Amino acid sequence: MAGGEGTSVTLISKLDIGDPLYLHPSDSSALTIVNIKLKGTENYSVWSSAMKLALEAKNKFGFINGKCEKPKDNDVLAAQWDRCNSVVLTWLLNSVSEELFLGQVFSKLASEVWTDLKETYDKVDGSVVYDLYKKINCISQNGCSVAEYYNKLTTMWKQFDAMVQLPSCSCQAAKDYNDFSTLIKLMQFLMGLDDVYQPVRTQFLTREPFPSVKAAYALISREESHRLSSSGSKGQNVSYVARSNQSNQNTSRRNFRGPNSTLKCTHCNMIGHTVDRCFEIIGYPPGMKKRSSGSFGRNNSNNNTSRSSMSSGPSSSATSALPFTPEQIAKLMSLVGEKSEGDQEKSNMGGMSACVSEFVSCSSSVSFSHDYNWVVDSGANQHMVKNDKICLIVLMFLNVV
Repeated sequence: MAGGEGTSVTLISKLDIGDPLYLHPSDSSALTIVNIKLKGTENYSVWSSAMKLALEAKNKFGFINGKCEKPKDNDVLAAQWDRCNSVVLTWLLNSVSEELFLGQVFSKLASEVWTDLKETYDKVDGSVVYDLYKKINCISQNGCSVAEYYNKLTTMWKQFDAMVQLPSCSCQAAKDYNDFSTLIKLMQFLMGLDDVYQPVRTQFLTREPFPSVKAAYALISREESHRLSSSGSKGQNVSYVARSNQSNQNTSRRNFRGPNSTLKCTHCNMIGHTVDRCFEIIGYPPGMKKRSSGSFGRNNSNNNTSRSSMSSGPSSSATSALPFTPEQIAKLMSLVGEKSEGDQEKSNMGGMSACVSEFVSCSSSVSFSHDYNWVVDSGANQHMVKNDKICLIVLMFLNVV
């Protein structure tokens, strides 16, 4: 018994690395040799192509196409064959979806699983070819990179060529057909490009002879790199200017802040300083004049006092809306009353029109309601009017608004 085990070990160790029965230490049953899982008819062609490449690389493709048969005259090699068959079977099961896995897990031979999957999902009919060809003609760049768009289109071209297999031939007709197929692919590639590549596309279409698809892709890829580099430099300049302007605005806001509203003087009731910095106590700086006590808008208390004094007058509703004190309004009214008729003719006051809508000021056109008499001071001694009869001399203020 011990001698038989030693002979078995000796035979397996003497297997050549190119023998299909040879198993590398990395050839475990948990290995996933392809990254795509078979889902059904929609991806069988891609999955089968990837699985063929992986099994050929492992030198195990003979276990699924029937070329590597089980030895019948050597029990040791037959056991090794069973072991290799189980490893290949697990590789197939590891690369299918869960639904397909449950239907094939009870199979014993890898060749049976491969044949069953081929007969079930390798169904290339007219609808599949139609859908794929429609996708090829409808695909467009849509803002993605040229490389991504070209890779998608190349993948569908290869899938279509695998579905519609033509017999190999070296005659002139086969060469003409290949040239025609290359021309169709070039047009499909140019049709899906974005409109920004219209000048380059026109250049290709006017060239004689037409370039290949790879040459067209190389030129458009360089054009894309040039556009990205140009737009990148412009974007950096714009962002730099934006940051500079923002920083300047922030600096100006810091330098030109208004008075601090949290500080209030208890002496003059003004906002922006405290009593220890009040100019009325410590003195005004050189060149700065002291504000009069009756100036309008000095502080809140003065504003309230002015408003109260104005409201106590006989025409509080009219004077409260004007930026003058009652004393200033009274002085203006007295000056107007003291003006003689001759002085009024020489003043800069505009004439009072009975129809104000027909009065034209030297600075702009005037059109008001007919219900009120208005005095328009344009700052000029001469005015342009429609009729000299409609100009009268201003004698008094009729309305103050």
